[in-house]
Amino acid sequence: MSSRRDVLRAGVALSVALATPSLARRAAAADTVFAPSPGDWRSFALTTRIAFDRARVGPGRVEAWVPLPGLEAAGWSRPGDTRWTANAAAAAIEHDPASGAALLHLAWAADETAPRAEVTSLAALRDRAVDFAAPGAAPALSGAERGRYLQPAALIPTDGIVRETAGRITAGADGDLAKARALYEWVVANTYRDAAVRGCGSGDVAAMLQAGAPIGGKCADINALFVGLARASGIPARDVYGIRVAPSRFGYSSLGANSATVTRAQHCRAEVHLAGFGWVAADPADVRKVALEEPPGRLALDDPKVAAAHRGLFGAWEGNWIAYNDAHEVALPGSAGPAVGFLMYPQAEVAGVRLDCLDAEAFAYNMDAAEITA
Repeated sequence: MSSRRDVLRAGVALSVALATPSLARRAAAADTVFAPSPGDWRSFALTTRIAFDRARVGPGRVEAWVPLPGLEAAGWSRPGDTRWTANAAAAAIEHDPASGAALLHLAWAADETAPRAEVTSLAALRDRAVDFAAPGAAPALSGAERGRYLQPAALIPTDGIVRETAGRITAGADGDLAKARALYEWVVANTYRDAAVRGCGSGDVAAMLQAGAPIGGKCADINALFVGLARASGIPARDVYGIRVAPSRFGYSSLGANSATVTRAQHCRAEVHLAGFGWVAADPADVRKVALEEPPGRLALDDPKVAAAHRGLFGAWEGNWIAYNDAHEVALPGSAGPAVGFLMYPQAEVAGVRLDCLDAEAFAYNMDAAEITA
């Protein structure tokens, strides 16, 4: 009898605990997992199909530039071959001279009535995670690499308000790891995902800081803010531009591609280079995406699902995302138009006029991803 009474009392105590919001959150947190870790490699095929409608885009020479998987990282990213079929007059893989970013450049004659192409790239991926308790002998960056990943970009300055803000955030932090973590926490706390922003945003770091907190944006905004603050703190950092190709295996609908169609699944992530660890993953933008989009929506930072992603996304990310490049200010080969701030979407011009890369239907392109299991 006494044992049954004890069980009943325990049940009552649990009911009371779950009625208390903070305790209920802790109980739910025990069931919430976001813990990427290196495991088996997975292979994917990413296919981009382009078909221009002359009635919509008009006459003239047509050119297109398709970003390709090109960032190789021994622990988590292995880009493979790219093949294509097209009725283009010319087609070749080219590389941005400053960053090495790979893209397929296609050109159709002005008299081609139905320009089209199908481009398929292969890539092997896996989860990544760093053990901050066990620094190793990760190779240092060369002087040229360090200079590149510390230098300002047009939209990512490292002086003025960016340096001032970084200095305030990292004051008292001992070492680059502590500084990087402080910057990550500050960006998560002072930003929000703005669903009204087109595409992935523009990444204008100074403008975001001048607007004041809370800072709204999407991944190219929020992660660029982290990168800019890190560079201004003397920590090499980079945005990595890519696309989601598979669902999250941790049950996060917001952190994966949830259908074979990935036309609008572009996402950029961030990295900082830390002594003893090498390139370290960071994605404060996805923390904010989880907070906005995970059901039922508009979750608080202390919600178990947000908190788990918050912990995990400094030092780890899932291998359900193909990396294209870490390039900024890319001059499209053969184009007289302006450089693109980052190369994450297919680009095109008709008679020298740049099309809207965020309007896939008018452009027109679509993208599919499939896991290769054979």
